Amino acid sequence: MELSKEQLLEAYDRMSKIRAFEDRLHKENTTGEIPGFIHLYAGEEAIAVGVCEHLGRADYIASTHRGHGHCIAKGCDIRGMMLEIYGRKEGLCHGKGGSMHIADLSVGMLGANGIVGGGPPITIGAALTAKYRGEGAVAVSFTGDGGSNHGFTLESLNMAVVLNLPMVFVFENNGMGEATGTDYAVGADSIAHRAGSFGMPAVTVDGTDFFAVYNAAGEAIDRARSGGGPSVIEATAFRFYGHFEGDPGLYRTPEQLQEVKDTKDPLKIFRENVAGSIEPSELDAIDEANTELVDSSVTEAKAAPVPDISDVDSDVYVSY
Repeated sequence: MELSKEQLLEAYDRMSKIRAFEDRLHKENTTGEIPGFIHLYAGEEAIAVGVCEHLGRADYIASTHRGHGHCIAKGCDIRGMMLEIYGRKEGLCHGKGGSMHIADLSVGMLGANGIVGGGPPITIGAALTAKYRGEGAVAVSFTGDGGSNHGFTLESLNMAVVLNLPMVFVFENNGMGEATGTDYAVGADSIAHRAGSFGMPAVTVDGTDFFAVYNAAGEAIDRARSGGGPSVIEATAFRFYGHFEGDPGLYRTPEQLQEVKDTKDPLKIFRENVAGSIEPSELDAIDEANTELVDSSVTEAKAAPVPDISDVDSDVYVSY
């Protein structure tokens, strides 16, 4: 699929935003000012952006506990996300959700999810809504390799086929469900191969290559929009940080981690692929601007007010 220079710069901008956001949070977490757990997405940027570049505001996504990248790729406000992670009143969820529960329904982001594998069942509902409205919207669930083993994920795969839903299941296989390797915990030789037993097409792509993800996602999303039903994309990648911030990461040696950063960095790979059509200085300028954006968001978040105790009962139940 051909992309214009403007589209390429937009894609890089989103990947750069994710990297700047996550790298800054990695540093900020050591201050002790951020409540709750943080799971960083650095190293997997090409997956979220490669998929979400095909989506509009009317399309839906559901995420995982490692959700910052999906939020940014779908268009969530950086400032609002940072305020939420710091537990501030003006955050996207009024400071009540934190890192693992960021959501913004106005852009079709149904939420990050602290329940492993919790996204697919939610997205089934969104896809069913899209089908009955008949407006061409699709739903995408992002799930990790660990979540791919959960029963409600498998039930969702089956239901999506039975109901012929406009949905794409994206399995982000970073090789480790927390600290357990997929070669041990996933019985099949690949997550994608499981899709055949449910009656849907599937592919495995290099999740560090934006263009590989973009092309696979384009085909799957077009199929869903045109009534062709659900499909699976397994995208392999490598997370740069631990399972959570504070994870000692003893399951990888420093040498292994450095090799991943040197050879499997989605931003570096993107730069190599667009060499000759986009000047490095243009990409450098994007990185600098995003670093400044994230820095200012952190400064604002630290100074912002926390929710009032009177807000504890709000946003709990829906009023019909």
